[in-house]
Amino acid sequence: MAVINGSHFSNLEGFYEEVSNVLMKDVEWKVGTLDGFDDILYGGFGVFENNEELEIVWKDSQKSKEDLGFDLTKEFYVNKIRQGKPFNVKLIQQKLDELIGGNGQTLFEILIEIIESHKKITIILN
Repeated sequence: MAVINGSHFSNLEGFYEEVSNVLMKDVEWKVGTLDGFDDILYGGFGVFENNEELEIVWKDSQKSKEDLGFDLTKEFYVNKIRQGKPFNVKLIQQKLDELIGGNGQTLFEILIEIIESHKKITIILN
């Protein structure tokens, strides 16, 4: 079992630091992107092996849901659009428009979706 503690962070960089500490103990590589987070959930390095069952408990998940909610997600997309390449600005603008329109995912929802896409991982929100 791995425990992500929402009281340890309040933004995406803090989340990456938390999951790096929890899932990547004794590994020099650190999570720094959504794709990188997805990659470590395949296992094979860090704290669990490939195809190993893993239960992730997300403590203070309601705090994280608020912290990684609309405002931070909007800022995340605006920063990527401002940065431009290598990001697909058109796609990111579409995601921002969906978010503002009430149909887009927040960063918290994106992270949950990434975790749930790994069939061997169970997420428990506390």
